[in-house]
Amino acid sequence: HPLYILYTSGTTGKPKGVLHDTGGYLTHVSATFRWAFDIKDSDVYFCTADIGWVTGHSYVAYGPLVCGATQVMYEGSPDYPSPSRIWDLIQRYKVTIFYTTPTALRMFMKFGDSIPNSFDLSSLRLLGSVGEPINPEVWKWYYDIIGKSKCPITDTWWQTETGAMMISPLPGLETIPLKPGSGALAIPGVDLAIVDESGTPLPRETKGYLVIRKPWPGMLLTLWGDDEKYKTVYWSKYKDSYYTGDYAIQDKDGYFWLLGRA
Repeated sequence: HPLYILYTSGTTGKPKGVLHDTGGYLTHVSATFRWAFDIKDSDVYFCTADIGWVTGHSYVAYGPLVCGATQVMYEGSPDYPSPSRIWDLIQRYKVTIFYTTPTALRMFMKFGDSIPNSFDLSSLRLLGSVGEPINPEVWKWYYDIIGKSKCPITDTWWQTETGAMMISPLPGLETIPLKPGSGALAIPGVDLAIVDESGTPLPRETKGYLVIRKPWPGMLLTLWGDDEKYKTVYWSKYKDSYYTGDYAIQDKDGYFWLLGRA
C-alpha cells in the first residue's frame, strides 16, 4: 500500500519521484530508530532535518512517532535568529539524542567554539550524523565540543530510495568501536557488497561501487509514473543487485567508508 512520494534532491540528474509503501517502510524506520539511537522512555530526541527531506520523513515524522518518542521540533533555520539557536533548544529541553548533518556542523564550527561552550549540553548522551560522509575534522569537533568527549556518534548512510538507515553503528543492539568518517557496518538483514564495473565483488580496502544484493523492508516500490526508469536507474547496471550510485570501500574490519557519488 503506497504511503508517500518523495522527490530526490537531484544531486545527479533530474529529481525522481520515489514511492514508498506502508508496512515495510514503517518496519524499517521504527527498527532503525530504536537500534541506532538506543531510544529510551526518558530520552528527548532532536533532529534538525527539514520535514520535506527523507530524513525529516523517516526520523522526524514516522520513526519517532511510531516508537512513541519525545522529540523537539522547530520551524525555520538552525542559525536564525541567532547562531546559538540549536544549542539553546538542546539546553532548554534537555535533549539527550541529537541528529544533524555534516553541512550544519561545518556551519556551527565557523561560528566558533565559544557559542556551544556557553550552553549546558550535558544532557546529551548520543549524537548522530546524516546526509553525507562526515570528515574526521568535523567528527572530532562534534565529539569533543558538542558531546564533551562522552557521546558516541551514530554516523549513518542511506538514501531517499532506501527509506531508512542501511549502514550505521547500532548502540541499541551492541557496542562496537567507532571510526571517525566510517558509518561502520550494515544493519541486520541488509546485504551490501563493493563491486567493480563488471559486478565482481572486490577485496577489502579496494574502492568500488556499493550495491545491495537482497531486498530490504524500506526499499522503494518504484519511481512514480515511470516504472521503466526505475528499472533502468537501479536494476540495469548489475544483475539482481540494486545500484546505489555511490563509491565506497570496506576496510579490513568490515567497516564501510562512503566516498561520494559515482
